[in-house]
Amino acid sequence: MTAQKHYKTIWLSDIHLGFKDCRADYLLDFLNRVDCETIYLVGDVVDLWAMKRSLYWPPSHYEVLRTLFHKANAGTRVVYIPGNHDEPFRDYVGNIFGPIEIRKEAVYTTVKGKRLLMFHGDILDEHMQLRKWESLIGDAAYDLLLFLNRWANFFRRRFGRHYWSLATYIKQRIPNARQVIDVFERAAVKEAERRGLDGVICGHIHQPALKEIDGLLYCNDGDWIENCTLLSESHDGELELLQWTETQQSLDKIGEPKSADVLPMRRAS
Repeated sequence: MTAQKHYKTIWLSDIHLGFKDCRADYLLDFLNRVDCETIYLVGDVVDLWAMKRSLYWPPSHYEVLRTLFHKANAGTRVVYIPGNHDEPFRDYVGNIFGPIEIRKEAVYTTVKGKRLLMFHGDILDEHMQLRKWESLIGDAAYDLLLFLNRWANFFRRRFGRHYWSLATYIKQRIPNARQVIDVFERAAVKEAERRGLDGVICGHIHQPALKEIDGLLYCNDGDWIENCTLLSESHDGELELLQWTETQQSLDKIGEPKSADVLPMRRAS
């Protein structure tokens, strides 16, 4: 399929191949319709935690990996920064897996000269300070959200509606969940500030965002379970948070600009 969109760089994270709620078909459709110079995979590409519980690996999940390798072999630079769900791959940091580089973290310099720290984000979990029982309740509640999300979108498809994340909608309206997200975001930009950088690009919490916090740029490229989102940079240096809302559909731009010279981002129509 001929690529319809061209980017300098794209960032993908929290794909969770091997997990039943992974939207691999959406991601595969996206990958087949774009080309770019560099792809950063910012953790949790393969969900080894889920695969320990039960083996789930449909053809679409294999095709996502095959497509990434094909792009890398064809000249796209692909850099893989493992996360907590694919943590064993951190043992191979500094090596090259076929045509794909494996890094613990990295610093990216945008076209406009912004230096951004890239890591998955699980190193910030200590800032969450959740007790064990709270984490267990959180896991159970998240499983319920994904269950509701599946059925909500099943009925939306039946009525010809596009994909929409009920899970994210609910999370944004639960005060405790919003508080955890805020703590994570501020901890991320603090880490970038500590290293003398201009911002951060991460994943981990499945909450896409592109905004300024305390004068620093916070980018979270989201996930391919709830939101089907990615971060992109155009050849003229425009950073955008994009959502692939449905197979065979075009990319929608989400979010609101915070500063035109730092965050040139447009609302989806």
